[in-house]
Amino acid sequence: MSKSGRRPQRPPVSVQVTGLSHEGKGVAHIDGKAVFVTGALPGEQVEARVVKTHRHFDEADLVRVITASPQRVAARCEHFGVCGGCVLQHLDTDAQLNYKQAQLLDNLRHIGGVSPMQVLPALRGDTWGYRRKARLGVKYVAKKSRVLVGFRERNSHFLTDVRHCPVLHPNIGERLDALAEAVSQLSVHAQIPQIEVAIGDHGQTLLVRHLAALTDNDRQTLRSFGQAYGFTILLQGDGPGQLEPVTRTDKKLQYELPEFGLTFDFGVNEFTQINHALNRRMVKLAIEMLALRDSDQVLDLFCGLGNFSLAMAKCATTVIGVEGEVKAIARARENAADNGVDNAQFYVQNLSGDFAGAPWTRREYTKILLDPPRTGAYEALLQLHRLRPERIVYVSCNPATLARDTRYIVEEMGYKLSTVCIMDMFPHTAHVESMALFVRKG
Repeated sequence: MSKSGRRPQRPPVSVQVTGLSHEGKGVAHIDGKAVFVTGALPGEQVEARVVKTHRHFDEADLVRVITASPQRVAARCEHFGVCGGCVLQHLDTDAQLNYKQAQLLDNLRHIGGVSPMQVLPALRGDTWGYRRKARLGVKYVAKKSRVLVGFRERNSHFLTDVRHCPVLHPNIGERLDALAEAVSQLSVHAQIPQIEVAIGDHGQTLLVRHLAALTDNDRQTLRSFGQAYGFTILLQGDGPGQLEPVTRTDKKLQYELPEFGLTFDFGVNEFTQINHALNRRMVKLAIEMLALRDSDQVLDLFCGLGNFSLAMAKCATTVIGVEGEVKAIARARENAADNGVDNAQFYVQNLSGDFAGAPWTRREYTKILLDPPRTGAYEALLQLHRLRPERIVYVSCNPATLARDTRYIVEEMGYKLSTVCIMDMFPHTAHVESMALFVRKG
């Protein structure tokens, strides 16, 4: 220990980086022990300083790049490396997708015990300004005498001091400073922990969470910000109570699937895909993989507000959507009615529990689509043996649970893994989104 009582810093060590972890950190070894180096890339020789030790691995910070990877690029955001919102801005976008595809295929081999017959080119969209939904932290920092609005620092509960964000839709990403200034004028600026953002194809909304009552002047301040920048402003007190509108507008939160003639209403705190351009490509690919016919009866599990269901209903005889969230099913039914889709029916069901005997299980289905959360669809798959559809399309946001479920679909249900595809839903992050097609054997 030094005289100050702090543990002295370790000297940096030169290491060869051989890979990327699932968190986007460089993988190296020191005396045979794995070390994960933040900011390092495969093929690089770097100086790294170990900052945290564990039994089986260590964590290190990048001190200096000795030999750079040809895939290293300059990060666009000046806050990269501090902000925890992105971890791969220093890696060429093509290389990002190669890394994610390799991670998916590795999981399928080692966890699923299978390789796909075909790997499609990655689905791509805009790599900047793509993020239309976000939960932004808010904090009044007395030492800086200002309010911060943005994402948390990497591996920290502190907020990053940002003025703009290039991955957020520019309507909000270029106005973080103005939003922080508006919050700082509130009498309760120290009692605003979070602002939720949702930007549709037409309307856009900010949901301001507050832990203390707002004054009329506070409401006017937020109203002025909303009017200046075209945002509907909603308030939510401490708890999941009713949302209070501060501004009113005729512009609903909506997104469109123009190829299918569909428009979806959604709420600021309801789940939708954050990348609208990529979502359009994703829905189209899912329908192509299912090879839908007019005669098909389709089951859409974890259907949400009907993102896939309504598009599939345009191509099939009947679609049954099932989801555990009551509000999501209510929204799906509303969207079906608003779009004049009368061959889609929706049911509320906990798909992690026992659903034997549910009315929708007594039907016959030719195709099934699964779009589960990160935990996967294993519990649901255990109960789907009787259905025996021709094709199953699985939309995944976690390659590990997809691989686990793939093993069950192939080994226990009698399907082959035909096709997989990476989807660039979250550029510059380590999130791996993918789609897999399973075809019944024989």
